[in-house]
Amino acid sequence: PLAADRLRERGFNQAQELAATLARAWRLPWHAELLLRARGGAHQARSSHAARLRNVRGAFQAPQRLDGATLLLVDDVMTSGASLGACAKVLLKAGAARVECCVLARTL
Repeated sequence: PLAADRLRERGFNQAQELAATLARAWRLPWHAELLLRARGGAHQARSSHAARLRNVRGAFQAPQRLDGATLLLVDDVMTSGASLGACAKVLLKAGAARVECCVLARTL
C-alpha cells in the first residue's frame, strides 16, 4: 500500500492500478482492503538494503483474518524486496496459507 502523502503527491496508486487491471484481465477477485499501511515511511528510492528493511518494519497491517487464503501480492517495481517481504509476512501472520508476488519490473 502507498503512503497517504505519496498518494496525494501522485494522485494515483500505480501498484493498485496494476493490480486492478490484472484482476480484471484474469477474472480474479481484487481486495485492496486486505493490506493497509499502518504508518508512513521514508522514501526508499536511494536507501540501502538495510535501511529499506528498517523502514518497512511495522509499516503494514492486515485488518482481518485471512485463514487459508491464497493471495497474489502485486507491486510495480521491486528493488530489494523489503516491502514485498514485509507485506507477505503480515498476510501470512493474518492466516493466509500462501502469498505469491507479481511485479511489473525489477531493478538490477
